[in-house]
Amino acid sequence: MVLRMGMIGGGSRLSIGQTHRLAAQATGEIELVAGVFSSDPDRSRIAGAAYGVDPARAYTDLSTMLAAERARSDGVDFVSIVTPNYLHYPAASAALEAGFAVMSDKPMTARLEEARQLRSAIRQSGRPYALSYTYSAYPAVREARARIAAGRLGHIRKIVVEYAQGWLASPSAGEQAAWRIDPARAGVGGCIADIGVHAFHLAEFVSGLRVSRIMADLGAVVPGRALDDDCAVLLRFENGARGAVLASQIEIGQGNGLRLRCDGEKASLVWQLDDPHCLTIHRIDGSTETLRLESSGAVVPAPFEVQHADGYMDAFATVYRDFAAVLRGEEAPLLPGADDGLRGMAFIETAVEASRANAGWVDFIV
Repeated sequence: MVLRMGMIGGGSRLSIGQTHRLAAQATGEIELVAGVFSSDPDRSRIAGAAYGVDPARAYTDLSTMLAAERARSDGVDFVSIVTPNYLHYPAASAALEAGFAVMSDKPMTARLEEARQLRSAIRQSGRPYALSYTYSAYPAVREARARIAAGRLGHIRKIVVEYAQGWLASPSAGEQAAWRIDPARAGVGGCIADIGVHAFHLAEFVSGLRVSRIMADLGAVVPGRALDDDCAVLLRFENGARGAVLASQIEIGQGNGLRLRCDGEKASLVWQLDDPHCLTIHRIDGSTETLRLESSGAVVPAPFEVQHADGYMDAFATVYRDFAAVLRGEEAPLLPGADDGLRGMAFIETAVEASRANAGWVDFIV
């Protein structure tokens, strides 16, 4: 049975909505059939036509879409939220209240208190909820997690995740940057909410450990910018391991430089987005093992795929495939959900506040 998806957002020419649609479509299990693609009715209609949606199901506002789809015998099975951050909470809350499952782009919300309220709403609704922490779905990343869980690295001592970009190095960064550098639409965090939270999620996902304390230094490096564009956060994990999240969007020449290293007492492992199918293990005896874990081959248009890192669309499709499994009543234990979203928002807000107060080490409380 093909699952029917409704989209909230995705009307902008540069929106991530197309990524979500193609990833869902690549599963062979999901079809986009409805949406409110923009707060502008004309833009929503135009976007719906571009996505191949029946004009009658390209809605002008969210409440209309939810009511209409709920009344249809062939209404949507879930909604996908691909809006700027400030709309994640109201859109997800409304969808859950109307009885729909939710797939949301990250971060979970724009503010931590919203995330707490949303997790409560998710639990009360009993409906599935997931977040697109896409990098956790690369086969090599999941293999890294499995090896650590099996004790192959021994006691974990250190976890460092770096995420370097350069596209916000200029004050005039273009249309894509507009809402990301606007506190009213992005929320309390800039770079840390856009890519730093990906790095944080990877650190916890791969290691299987939870952060217990942080020390944050966030900066708005580009003059006149209201939100951070460069971040360094030291981490202390529950087992005593040390770590760091280094995230920046002002490193000129960097495209999408994501790299993870995890060091244990017996071995270390390295994964990086530049060669995402490769997982390298260095052992204490001096030997090195290099694994290649190819993706399963999600089918997406080639010109679209080259805009992203190798395997990115397949990883995104894996997230949607796991979500589809949950909707069918199956288990998908690696699918990021409400608890991951809440921890991500706690990381963002705690780091922002600690850096602003120059607080040094602070407890990480969710």
